[in-house]
Amino acid sequence: MTAAKKERVVILGSGWAGYAFARTLDPAKYERIIVSPRSYFVFTPLLASTAVGTLEFRTTLESVRRLGNVRFYQGWADDIDFDRKIVRVEENQADELSTRTILPPPTPTPKDSQGNVKLEDIPVEPPQKNKGPIDELQYDKLVVAVGAYSQTFGIEGVRQHANFLRDIGDARRIRLRVLSLFEQCTSHSMSDETRRKLLHFAIVGGGPTGVEYAAELHDLIHEDLAKLYPALIQHVNITVYDISPKILPMFDQALASYAMNVFKRQKISVKTNHSIQRIAQDTTTGGLRLKIKEYGDEEVGAGIVVWSTGLMQNPLVDKLIRKVVPGQATEGQKQGDFHLEKDHKTGGIIVDECLRARLVPTASEPFPSSETTPTETSPDQQPSQILPSVFVIGDCAVISSQPDLPKTAQVASQEAAYLAKALNKDANLSAAQPFKFRNLGTMTYLGNWKAIHQSSADHLKGWLAWVLWRTAYLTRSMSIKNKMLLPVYWFVSYVFGRDISRF
Repeated sequence: MTAAKKERVVILGSGWAGYAFARTLDPAKYERIIVSPRSYFVFTPLLASTAVGTLEFRTTLESVRRLGNVRFYQGWADDIDFDRKIVRVEENQADELSTRTILPPPTPTPKDSQGNVKLEDIPVEPPQKNKGPIDELQYDKLVVAVGAYSQTFGIEGVRQHANFLRDIGDARRIRLRVLSLFEQCTSHSMSDETRRKLLHFAIVGGGPTGVEYAAELHDLIHEDLAKLYPALIQHVNITVYDISPKILPMFDQALASYAMNVFKRQKISVKTNHSIQRIAQDTTTGGLRLKIKEYGDEEVGAGIVVWSTGLMQNPLVDKLIRKVVPGQATEGQKQGDFHLEKDHKTGGIIVDECLRARLVPTASEPFPSSETTPTETSPDQQPSQILPSVFVIGDCAVISSQPDLPKTAQVASQEAAYLAKALNKDANLSAAQPFKFRNLGTMTYLGNWKAIHQSSADHLKGWLAWVLWRTAYLTRSMSIKNKMLLPVYWFVSYVFGRDISRF
């Protein structure tokens, strides 16, 4: 008796959404295929710890190939033919994958008559990557979980000179740069002014990623490097810049103020209402120069800039939204005059309460080139349809009934687990309950064994919040191996200090 053929589920992405979905989907019912430019999942909340040597890099990684009975294609989804159910995959032939290598190229920053940046007009361009062979991959069901890129707002020099913190390659690059700066500044021929510039560590973005990296960097410098470079500590300065009036806007005022006070005691400068206009190479010192709107023509020197200012959509998402896709004809519409429904605020793909991609009629004739977009209208003005067998989860998805969900790992992982469990029960989702996000709280490390935690149940700060922070990340780590390794490396760092070897 011949066994029933499994449905082929192609998953685009190996981040929080894609990896968690593949991990939960039943291999007895589905053939799982992952397409991603990297062959691993990164536990991103602990990247800041790896960037300062508190943790070893591999404690935050999970191999995609170690998922049982999963086929893996290392590459980018270049395009999708929804009619034929085919994904065009471009092989990834890069030796190293870090955020800087795959960011879209810099573009002029659109501004209004008052000189303010117009975010909605910043174009999305294809990422910079080594061109590889194209392959075609057939699917029965498609899960788009390609995530998002770091938002640069088109600011000059950001992509070339700033360091992002979204992948393991980014953490390694930052760690090497920080350690190299301290070694470089021991030179007897260097002036104190140059040392002050090179030992200025600028973090742009006052969200959890930027704040946690500033805190981890403070711990590295004052707990480990101060013992090895005591004469240099007087020249060190850590600054967090943010265009908003306060840091950590997702926390209530009391917790945000506590974080500001902790940073003040640790001598970490916080510059709110500050707008970075340009980052350039400083040929005199070998560091960087920051042009800040509030400082006029005066430029600020820095040894490294860590950029963490939000997200922009993956170029594939913009490409898919522009496509004319098949749909059921409605009154006054031709067969096929539809496109994926776009969220006006984020640029993501709108999905229904079961995370299925939605279609809306295209108001104009098919557009001739990528320079022209279909007319966007409100969901209330046009009837929507479901694009069969296509699901969107993670940072590139916007749920129509819950449009304000944050773009966080917590949301992405819950969406992935919901969709996988729903498909395990019923491939057609005919009786699936709507997705409901359960907010487990938000937490941020502040350095010196202090943190803050906010949820509907409680608000914690200080050492107790730090214990919860570490416990939560330990329990949420994906594999048993890393659940065992994390406390080992935390203990080793506490007893023997952080690893400051450069490699």
